Amino acid sequence: MPKPYVFEHRTRADAALLITCEHGGNSIPASYRALFAPYAELLASHRGFDAGALVMARSLAAVLGAPLLATKVSRLLVDLNRSVGHPRLHFGPLLALPALQRQRILARYYWPYRNCAGQLVSETIASCGHVIHLSCHSFTPVLDGKRRTADVGLLYDPARAGEKALCAFWKRTLKVLAPDLSVRRNYPYAGRGDGLTRWLRERHPPERYVGIELELNQKLVRGGVHRWAALREAVIASLETALAPCSRELGRPPLPPFGAHCAAWSRLAPAQGGAA
Repeated sequence: MPKPYVFEHRTRADAALLITCEHGGNSIPASYRALFAPYAELLASHRGFDAGALVMARSLAAVLGAPLLATKVSRLLVDLNRSVGHPRLHFGPLLALPALQRQRILARYYWPYRNCAGQLVSETIASCGHVIHLSCHSFTPVLDGKRRTADVGLLYDPARAGEKALCAFWKRTLKVLAPDLSVRRNYPYAGRGDGLTRWLRERHPPERYVGIELELNQKLVRGGVHRWAALREAVIASLETALAPCSRELGRPPLPPFGAHCAAWSRLAPAQGGAA
């Protein structure tokens, strides 16, 4: 039986970096297609998948030499970025399925992905001392009639110094490279919200695990080939720069203390209030 996720391993070892994409496609397994037959339009919308997220994730992984873990199974079948028990773990009609069938969905599609992500994070920490995990997403420009006011969002837990410092410096770097972009922190969602990064934070201390969610506005993803390519290039180049304070020695023991990376990011980023 084929694995329900995509794992692409890179060989470069100068950054303790992991890229993931939990909403990379809108595929529905054959055994559930009849159930989703009336919902083709919904599957093609932002409810079904994050447009452009997998392309962004693959581009980052290729340039930065990082392993990539992704899925193409639609979030409507099971949302890999939601905890078990969350009311939006499954699309509404699936809640009418027998509990045993929903448990089979979790066993086949949810837990293999979660467990693989957890194993990759633990292995990277064991070999490199810590890991920087970047989860790639995109968001619809208008939700419930309200227009979103950012092009790029960087989500993190403000209580974790490494995440806060890295996102502050990454935002500054991205604005230098692409001054026309609106870049906001912890927008359009709070970085502490339910998701894979929070699940991993609960398992690893801040000095070992840094979890960031990258959110791209789909108006740019679908804004034409050149505009979309320019956004990807800016995101990749800015992240390379943001990782530079800690990239030279990562993966080559002895590793510098992780606190040194946080201090470097904090020095390089201006003091900024709030999460703008």
